[in-house]
Order: sequence, then C-alpha cells, then structure tokens
Amino acid sequence: MSDTPSTPSIPPTPAEPSDTGRGVEAAPQSSAAQPQPRMSYREQHSRATQPQRYQPWPPPPAGPRPSPGPPKWLIAVRPGPPAGIRPATLVAALATALLSALLLGEGLGLNLLFVTVPTALAAGFAARAAGRRLRPWTFVWAVGGLALLAVPALRDAGWPTFLACVSALALGSLALHGNRTWAGVLAGSLGIFGSLASGPAWAWRGMRERAEVSRGRWAPMVRTALVAAVLLVVFGALFASADAAFAGLLGGLTPDVSVADSPWRIFLFALGLVGALAAARTAAAPLRWDRLEIRPGRARGRAEWALPLVVLNLLFTAFIAVQLAVLFGGYRKVLSETGLTYAQYARQGFWQLLWVTLLVLLVVAVALRWAPRGTDRDRVLVRSVLGTLCVLTLVVVASALRRMDLYVDAYGLTRLRISVAAVELWLGLVIVLIMVAGVLGARWLPRAVAASAAAAVLAFGLVSPDGLVAEQNAARYKDTPEKLDVHYFQDLSADAVPALDRLPEPQRSCALVGIAERLDGKNEPWYATSLGVARAREIIEERPLDVDETECRKLGTYGDGRGPYSEY
Repeated sequence: MSDTPSTPSIPPTPAEPSDTGRGVEAAPQSSAAQPQPRMSYREQHSRATQPQRYQPWPPPPAGPRPSPGPPKWLIAVRPGPPAGIRPATLVAALATALLSALLLGEGLGLNLLFVTVPTALAAGFAARAAGRRLRPWTFVWAVGGLALLAVPALRDAGWPTFLACVSALALGSLALHGNRTWAGVLAGSLGIFGSLASGPAWAWRGMRERAEVSRGRWAPMVRTALVAAVLLVVFGALFASADAAFAGLLGGLTPDVSVADSPWRIFLFALGLVGALAAARTAAAPLRWDRLEIRPGRARGRAEWALPLVVLNLLFTAFIAVQLAVLFGGYRKVLSETGLTYAQYARQGFWQLLWVTLLVLLVVAVALRWAPRGTDRDRVLVRSVLGTLCVLTLVVVASALRRMDLYVDAYGLTRLRISVAAVELWLGLVIVLIMVAGVLGARWLPRAVAASAAAAVLAFGLVSPDGLVAEQNAARYKDTPEKLDVHYFQDLSADAVPALDRLPEPQRSCALVGIAERLDGKNEPWYATSLGVARAREIIEERPLDVDETECRKLGTYGDGRGPYSEY
C-alpha cells in the first residue's frame, strides 16, 4: 500500500453526435462565426453622418511640440547684447531727468534744448562704449534734430512747434539707428519707442554689475555731490538775503519749485530718465532694420506694365493742355460756361490736384515693384514712362499752387491754406528727388526724402506761418480796406503781433485784443518763453491797446460770423 491517497476516477463524458453521425469532441466556436446583431436604421445613419464618433482615439504624440520661437524677421533685425552702462552715460541720464523735472513744467522754449543736450551726450557715451563710430548721416540727423528744437524757442504758434518736436524725435531715433533703406528709415524713425522698457532694465543690470566690482567708488561720488549741493543751497540763500539784486537774478535763473506740484515734477523726472536711458540703450545696440528683406514683385511684361501708365500720361497731358489754355486768357470763357466765380474756380481744383500728387507717388511706388527689369531695354522703358509721369506731375503741382495763389488773392491767407501749399511744395520736391534717383540710382533716396521732410518742417517753423498770415492780410487791407476779418486774428499766436501792429486804429486794437488777453494770463520763466512771445509783450507794452467794443463789433471781433476766412 502506498501512503498517497487514491484519486477517484471520473467517467468520461460521452461525445455528442455530430451532423455526420460520428462521435467526436466538439471544438469551441470563434466569435467571428457567431452572427452579428443587426444595426438599426438610426445607428446606421449616425455612423454614416458622424464617423468621427466611432473612430479609435489617435495615438499620443511622440513628444512635446517645440515652441515656435520668434519670427524670422525679428531674429534678422535683433542686435547682439549691448555693452554695460558707463558712469558717464548714467550721469548724463540723471542730468536729463533733473532738468526735465525743473524746466519742463512751465512751457516750451529753450528748455527743450537744455534737456536734449544731456540726452544726446548719454547716447554718445553709450555708442562709444559699444564701439560705434560717428557717420556722416548720423551727424546730419543729430544736427537736424537739434535745429528743429529751435522752433519752440523762436515761435509761439502751437502747430509748427508740434511738427518740429515730432520731427526732432524722429531724426533723433534715426541718428541712433543709422538706417538707409526704406524699411530702415520708416521703422528707425520710431525705433526708440522699442527701448522704453529695455532701457531702464539695461541700466539697472549694469549698475548692479558695477556696484559689485567697485563698491568703494560710488560712496565718494555720492558724498561729493551731496556736499556740493549743500554748499550751493546754503551760500546761495545767504547771498540772496544779503543783496536784493542778486536775489532777483537768482530767482529769475532758477525754477520756482513748490510742494504742490511735486507729483508733476516727479512724473517729469521719471519721463526724462526713461527717455534718456531709452536713447542710450538704442545707441548701445540698435535694431538692424536694414536687414528686413522686402522682395520685389514679379516682373510683368512690357505691354502689361507700360500700357496703363501710357494711358495715364495721355490723361495728364490733356489736363495740362486745358490748364494752359485757361492760363493764357481762357478764364472768362471757362467761368461763363461753368457758372463759377474766379475764386470758386481756383478753390475747386486745388484739393483734387493735391490728391493727384499723392496718388502719383503711390502709382510710382507700385509700378517700380512690378516693373520689367530683365534687360537694358526694360530699364530704358521704365525710366521713360515714369520720368514722363513725374514731369507731368510737376506741371500739375505748379497748376495747384497757381490756383491757391488765385484763391489767396481773392480771400486772403489762412493757416490751412499756407499749410496745404507747403505740403504741395514738399511733394513736388519729392517728385524731383525721384526723378534724380532714376538717373543716378536710388540708394540714397530714402534718407534724402526723410531729410527733405525735416528741412521742410524746419523752414515752415522758422518762416512763422502766423506772422505770414497776418502780414499778407495787413498788406491786403491797404488795397481793399473792406476785406479785413478782424475776428480771425483772435485765434493767431503771438507771432502775428508785429504784422498786426502796423494796422491803423481801431483795427489794430481790435485785432490784437484776443492775443493780448492770452499773453496777460501767462507768466512763464525765461527758459519757457519763446522769442515771439517776448517781442509781442514788448510791442503791446510800448503801445497799449485802446479797445472800443462798438467799433470792434462792426469789424467782426465780437460777432458770430467768421467772414471769408471760415471757408476752409
């Protein structure tokens, strides 16, 4: 016997009979052999119209997607890392901030020059530390920007001052970038705004690095500046209390700072500091906008390109022929057929001709983009067609200026009329530059157009538009005494006082009453007073006004009607 227990035997299960009648063991049936349930019509329709609901989930991505990164054009224009800020740059920026807080709260005048000079020094120090050299065009932009800031110091009119300040900022930005292409000139004129945030960060990072290297140098500099300031305040106060004349001189030279306007002064300090640091940061590492690649358009065939321009030239020729016929004695016939007056005919076409000049510049730019340029014959064709268009456009510019001259003879000169005439003259100059570039090459054209615009703004401010308006209308009064709208003179600036002072009474007093009231309400310091305001005050003090309200009402000073000057 064995110790292992015996397992009871299980009788085998008899096999089920198959279809053939033989007894075999049944194999398990697969699921494919089983009949599929029939889908309803709704489920079939759902699978046909919304197959995405029954598709398996897509496999997970292989890994994290790479970040797209900055665009290619930004990588192309991005400069290298800037050099660290130098102590001279930091001192110049702080001087700009201090002068801004002390001088810019009263008005605009010489104070803009006082604030701009240390800003230019800060940019110069930063550019020198970065190894940049002074180039001729950089010198032109810098000198032109400083010259434009002379307009607020000389003129009182707000609109030439605004144009001069904006143009000076654009020229300063161009001087910091040093661009020469169309994209570089357009973007570089506004490029300084891109450093408003990075400038203070660059200065703070440089100060921290230098503070760690030379901890013992900053304390003597700070102590020296504090001792000098204390000595100036103490001894200046003693001398001012000892002598009234010195106190008056000191009070006239130093700004009047009070606690009440401290928030405004703090804002100006921050504005000056941020602006100076932005200029220095731009000079240290400017964006290279010249690297922007503007691909030319696909060259068109000669006939496809030239035919529309030839038709346009023929239209210009027909218009100029009519203008010449009118110019040589056809005014009466034209006016009798149209029913317009002499001045209405002159005014009617000036604005249209101004738009014609602007659109011609756009047509030239578009035509050059798709111009044929494969052979010498193509280049000759382009120069001939576009040169003809530019010459005809110059004749249109002359016609527009002639119409404005006729209108001014009939109705007098206004601010708007002299402004649009100046714009038309500048557009004519741009067309001449384009014609010269077609002969000599266009490499210098973008900078030349920018320089011409700055020169036009400078000349416009220096000639004193308000003074010209007053002088021309005062001269017209001698020939036509009934054509003098004294009401319009109330809106002019102090630049018009010397010309209006030559009018007889009561026209003189009625014309100057509005300007005199504005001058009496102002008390700017010497650095915030323009030369035009100073001259106007001297004239009015030497010859006080004698205002008769009854006479002034007859001349339109206190009336509601504006007369012929309100037409545009």
